[in-house]
Amino acid sequence: MKEIVEVIAKSLVDHPENVVVEEKQDGNQTILELHVASDDMGKVIGKQGRIAKAMRTVVKAASMRENKKVTVEIV
Repeated sequence: MKEIVEVIAKSLVDHPENVVVEEKQDGNQTILELHVASDDMGKVIGKQGRIAKAMRTVVKAASMRENKKVTVEIV
């Protein structure tokens, strides 16, 4: 899952070298924290959060195939 988020984020931003995805466990749930440069934040979130929502949907679909709970947080 971490790689999926990283590839999507790097393709969206102007500074792909600043994209970092941290994976944290919270009980039976995995939290993926996406860190990007401050001036790229709008590109990752998108208008009215559409890109962020789409990214979360892709991760949720992929995680369901593996019977895991994964959430994406943009930090």
